[in-house]
Amino acid sequence: MILKTVVGGAEVSFDTQKGIELTLAVLQGPDTVNAFYIPDAVITPLVAGGFVGSTAMGGACNCENITFNAHGNGTHTECVGHISKERVALHECLKEFLFDAELVSITPDRLPDGDFIITAELLAAAVKHDAKALIIRTLPNGTDKKVKRYSGTNPIYLSKEAADWIRERGIEHLLVDMPSVDREEDGGALAAHHAFWNYPQATRMNCTITELIYVPDAVANGQYLLTIAAGAFDSDASPSRIVIYQAI
Repeated sequence: MILKTVVGGAEVSFDTQKGIELTLAVLQGPDTVNAFYIPDAVITPLVAGGFVGSTAMGGACNCENITFNAHGNGTHTECVGHISKERVALHECLKEFLFDAELVSITPDRLPDGDFIITAELLAAAVKHDAKALIIRTLPNGTDKKVKRYSGTNPIYLSKEAADWIRERGIEHLLVDMPSVDREEDGGALAAHHAFWNYPQATRMNCTITELIYVPDAVANGQYLLTIAAGAFDSDASPSRIVIYQAI
């Protein structure tokens, strides 16, 4: 199917059969991405009385129990409920699912203490367009990101000023290939999260952060159509399916 829309005053077409997957699926076992010391996802057949939810075990159909934590088991999208005192669910905030997006690649700065950080200056140099969504691919971009066990590694993160810059530019949806926009151990400050959502001063309820994506090297920087598909859980975050489309 060919979709036609207007981006920046110009008509643009996209082929829905040529989506580019940026999702790291929620998988079982150690050969998958994981962060924050969260246990790996577990998927088991439902057993209830004489019913076994596994055709491999002789059941009539597959019916599985799934245990996971969205924040550490694969690509996930979160809302302000991640940091708010009030309980807010992602499905209450994410009301649109198609966005104009820009993909940028950034090599983080290294601080004297060894931290790797994305600054406002790096963003200002990389971002070329006005778009509702910003996708950040960090460099280097090894395929080990797909199976990396991030716990205890102090991954790349955003400075508070970088998150301020993103908010002030009017970007509503931020997608990154790190496990968090904040430092792994920051004493609970979550400064970049607070700055992005502008919580609690003037909370941006409709805005989201998506973490643990993977953008293949073959995907060029530039403008795309973005789709964010997330489960309707009563929770601040959900595993999500992230697909982008290049203009034709």
